[in-house]
Amino acid sequence: MLLILSGACRHAPLSPDQVQGGVPADGTASDETRALLFNLWRQKSGGILFGHQDSLAYGIGWRGGMFESDIQKVSGKYPAVFGWDVGEVGHELNIDRVRFEDMRQWIISVYERGGINTISWHLDNPVTLGDAWDVTPAVHQILPGGEKHADFKESLDLLAEFLGSLKTEAGVAVPIIFRPWHELNGDWFWWGEASCSPEEYKQLYRFTGAYLTREKGLHHLLFCFSPDVVETEEAYLERYPGDDVVDILGLCDYSSFVEAGPGFESLRIVAELAQKRHKPFALAETGVDQLMMADWWTEGLLRPINNDPLSRQVSYVLVWRNATLDHFYGPYPGHLAAENFIEFAKDPNTRFLRDLSDMYQSPHTEGSGLK
Repeated sequence: MLLILSGACRHAPLSPDQVQGGVPADGTASDETRALLFNLWRQKSGGILFGHQDSLAYGIGWRGGMFESDIQKVSGKYPAVFGWDVGEVGHELNIDRVRFEDMRQWIISVYERGGINTISWHLDNPVTLGDAWDVTPAVHQILPGGEKHADFKESLDLLAEFLGSLKTEAGVAVPIIFRPWHELNGDWFWWGEASCSPEEYKQLYRFTGAYLTREKGLHHLLFCFSPDVVETEEAYLERYPGDDVVDILGLCDYSSFVEAGPGFESLRIVAELAQKRHKPFALAETGVDQLMMADWWTEGLLRPINNDPLSRQVSYVLVWRNATLDHFYGPYPGHLAAENFIEFAKDPNTRFLRDLSDMYQSPHTEGSGLK
């Protein structure tokens, strides 16, 4: 039988005011997790949180510092949002050769410093055992009743073990923005639109959420749905699994915020949908690989968002990782756009780690013993 996350099976339907107050899809989410969602919603009037993938794990010319980041080296500030990936969970190293034990410690440290963690999952194709970019159809075989369903649950068990280990010494589970099955409307992943039907994708997303929360008892997750660029609301919602299983509306967009790009209509579409559904929204992945525009941070990214009343309500913007000089998205010392990033970081509408108020405290959690 297909497990689903449904608000109706737990409690009465949420009113818009309740949702605006930060009530996650998981009705038994931890106080800290509920507070994070509330504060992400409230963030729409408080500036854009800046995020960076693998920011503490490596950068240009270094790897594996204690609490080191190219972002901090350039601007003196750490990101507010830290992105991670759990591809190859169950092994020592993840898909980007980061030790899971190091990642676990960094995630906990980010939380203890008041920052936010978000996790994606580039799961290998469960049918062929090829990588996530092996588009051999697999989704129908891993859903309940499929030949590979038991294997898929074993992958979820490994994921749940890692997510469940993200606890402070005091036993507090670190809230995580979990972003599974992203860029689903592309044709480059095995869960993409070329490899499964809309209904199969929705079942995959719903089963994943239900298994982690109800079967494995994880109640520190916020679920982010993040397609690639879309041209209409209908396109965004074609594979949308439901308001009762999604906490944050996300978008992956590597094409709009570039010179001579198509504009940022996709972000406006997500902003309008988020407004209607009373949910926060995020530019979950963006950036320019091997950036060669000296003023991109202020003119290519920030100005278009700041100039649009809807888009500037985005909760956070995360740029991808700084792997090598042939594959980087953030600034690093000596880069031609480093000075412009400093200007970006000083803008009154950007927020970094040290600018955050307590994201894990809200009116709903007063007196709950949050740090």
